[in-house]
Amino acid sequence: MTDMLGAMFTRGAEMIVTMDKAVFEIVSYVYVFWAVVVLIALQFVSAPYGRYTRQGWGLQINGKLAWFLQEIPSMLVPLYLLVVTDCPRISYTPNKIILSCFLIHYFHRALIFPFLIRGGKPTPLVPFLLALVFCLVNGYIQAGYLLHHADFGDEWIYNPQFYLGLVLFFVGMIINIHSDHILRNLRKPGEKGYKIPKGGMFNYVSGANFFGEMSEWCGFAVACGTLPAYSFALFTVCNIGPRACQHHRYYLEKFDDYPKERKAVIPYVI
Repeated sequence: MTDMLGAMFTRGAEMIVTMDKAVFEIVSYVYVFWAVVVLIALQFVSAPYGRYTRQGWGLQINGKLAWFLQEIPSMLVPLYLLVVTDCPRISYTPNKIILSCFLIHYFHRALIFPFLIRGGKPTPLVPFLLALVFCLVNGYIQAGYLLHHADFGDEWIYNPQFYLGLVLFFVGMIINIHSDHILRNLRKPGEKGYKIPKGGMFNYVSGANFFGEMSEWCGFAVACGTLPAYSFALFTVCNIGPRACQHHRYYLEKFDDYPKERKAVIPYVI
């Protein structure tokens, strides 16, 4: 019985990794399609989590637990593929570095960020499930492509595009983490309500944390130069860019003294 279960597990892993390159590319084009759909939809409705949480989207899940559960697949799936499958491209240094960037981001988002949240509103079931499914699929698509199809060779490490992408990724990560720190410390213990965020990139945009994350994944895409990475970056921009614009409108309506020179998400532009 044990041998049978082991054989089934191995066969299941083989079925996953024998998906050909075309499958990864098809999913990437689906990302592009949904990026456009999401961008249009978010012009009319706000994603129902955080300050925009509302009834009608399923039972409410603890915010910290929701963040942890929805983000952790993007870290566990790549590790699963590394452990149980033969990964022909992992021998290349650029592939190792780029995959490490992906894992570092989700290590922070799943295992550090949720447990730093102070208070935090619960997350409705529907957006939680959508985020969970996305992280499962995206963890597989990004890691699977890097481990099995992205044939950079070690020559890619001499490409300026690779280093430009890495710089953009880590600068974006620093901005994202620092902006989250500012947001967490806006209120003193016992205080409620929203305040005007100040400092760091918040001096330039209302959605500094979103700008940081968008920069991360655009940098990731530049460092990779692959279709799955570019489609993921596009989806990220179309998903959280409009949320930054919603935050900007919220601040302008709520605070009479909100800095009028600030943009929503891209300094001096939007």
